[in-house]
Amino acid sequence: MTARGLNTGAAAPRPPVGGFQSGRVLTLAVCHFIHDVYSSFLAPLLPLLIEKHSLSLAQAGFLTTIMQVPALLNPYIGTLADRMSTRWFIILAPSLTAVPMSLIGLAPSYAALLILMFVAGVSVAIFHVPAPVMVSRLSGSRVGRGMSFFMTGGELARSLGPLAAVGAVSVLGFEGFYPVMGVGLLASVWLYSRFADVPLKIDGHKRASIRQVWRETRYVLLPLSGILTTRGFMHAAMTAFLPTFILQETGNLWLAGAGLTIFEAAGVVGVMAAGSLSDAFGRRRVLLVSLIGAPLGLFLFTCLSGWARVAMLVFTGFTLLSTSPVMLAIVQERAFKSPAAANGIYMMISFMARSAIVVGVGWLGDLMGLRNTYLVAAALGLLGLPFVWLLPRSRRSVAAVVSL
Repeated sequence: MTARGLNTGAAAPRPPVGGFQSGRVLTLAVCHFIHDVYSSFLAPLLPLLIEKHSLSLAQAGFLTTIMQVPALLNPYIGTLADRMSTRWFIILAPSLTAVPMSLIGLAPSYAALLILMFVAGVSVAIFHVPAPVMVSRLSGSRVGRGMSFFMTGGELARSLGPLAAVGAVSVLGFEGFYPVMGVGLLASVWLYSRFADVPLKIDGHKRASIRQVWRETRYVLLPLSGILTTRGFMHAAMTAFLPTFILQETGNLWLAGAGLTIFEAAGVVGVMAAGSLSDAFGRRRVLLVSLIGAPLGLFLFTCLSGWARVAMLVFTGFTLLSTSPVMLAIVQERAFKSPAAANGIYMMISFMARSAIVVGVGWLGDLMGLRNTYLVAAALGLLGLPFVWLLPRSRRSVAAVVSL
């Protein structure tokens, strides 16, 4: 007997091994923070690069594109990570990101900047693809909690990284801030000391090709792709255009900056809570709450004013950004044979959806104004709800369906 709508060749979910290793999970979360602080250096320092090298806005934007291009290689990086010990990818990444990002002030030419950005982009990819696999292995049965810890490090880095970059340049100068790479080098040494004896190879299974990994996990990756796409309109509206929207509404530049900080801070709290909540109440239930709450919060944020709008901004940040650790946990629980490759495919899909949608949201903003665009994004966010029902209910239910 075969269950329609699911790939019957998919492997059963990996059973939890061991307990929650809080010390090592926290180490990974802290090093995730350190790593992502460096990867966030480009945006705040871009005006200085434009001035130094007399760059056009197109050239400046292309630096970001070059840094993101290696994300297209995520599935291949994941396949490679499944064939060797993933810890070496993670141990080396903070150093490999810290060095090029700390040298951008010394870059003698635009071509040198492009090389530095590409190297940093590759390093970002080789960290973020296998790291959730390691977190999953160290979290035992509480994978959601582990993903929350890990993703909190990244969210905090996105909030504090620009401040770190500006602070370092203010103290040491644009061409003299390169010694800050030392923190990244120390992070790699710390990771080596903590994980040198942790075996993380995927033993006992033949390594699968990317096509095979897709076949085995598409029953999860396809619904998640739908959620990423529909949620992406809200995410793009709030992360890329929130300061612009607030400035248009209030005319206050300070409030525009503070609004984004409030939104990101609420997201940090949501990321911290969502994984553990999904361990206790189920992944689908937490995703349903988030995908109902975020569109409602965005709608009310757009329509209300005063302190009620601030409250809805907090609520929207909490619910909208909290889905990341839950979806990462789902991928890792279902990818038995090739977890890094499956995570690579998931991250490539996320990158492609995010990159395309932000352009579409900007186009809608030009066409109908940001207020109406926010309302449209909220409505589109609700379209993600049916995809949640296509996800497996639990480890037990998936194993039962696969065995039919």
